[in-house]
Amino acid sequence: MATSRTASRSRQTAETHIELALNLDGSGVAAIDTGIPFFDHMLTLLAKHGLFDLTVTARGDLAVDFHHTVEDTGIVIGECLREALGDKQGICRYGCAYLPMDESLARVVVDLSNRPQLEFRAPAGTPSAPNFPFTLVEEFCRAVASNLRANLHVELLYGRDGHHIAEAIFKGLARALREACTRDPRVIGIPSTKQAL
Repeated sequence: MATSRTASRSRQTAETHIELALNLDGSGVAAIDTGIPFFDHMLTLLAKHGLFDLTVTARGDLAVDFHHTVEDTGIVIGECLREALGDKQGICRYGCAYLPMDESLARVVVDLSNRPQLEFRAPAGTPSAPNFPFTLVEEFCRAVASNLRANLHVELLYGRDGHHIAEAIFKGLARALREACTRDPRVIGIPSTKQAL
């Protein structure tokens, strides 16, 4: 019988306090409270389309701005994903998603390689959602990639509406992670000729 792929973490700094629990093999159930409604919406989408069960409670210095809360939440999500994956035996390892959201289209590709790298490409002047700076989408992706130790490529191919753009990226990330984390019964051991990830 397959082992449970779950993780939970608590992270507290002078700027934020994050409590997070993750089940990789869930059904997309989410309970999210970060104090940033738009970010709550994005994390709910991440869980729903990644089929991860995700519980997040975050308290941060929102009077300063959203940056610390978003980045630190990404850090803990990355840590929990890495822990839940364990030794990565039997996983697909790679995931790719093209995600349309109305007029916007994003491409997200991930390799659970244990080599952290983010390549984030978006046209200059890409609009933000009304209450969420677009730069924080990149910061979240960087925090996840660095702490999951994944090679993550995110590209906004086109889009006009800031809400739709962010949503396409978060849903694309969810679908790519879902594919990469999935166990394939044909994969024997660790999916690398080095026998280590």
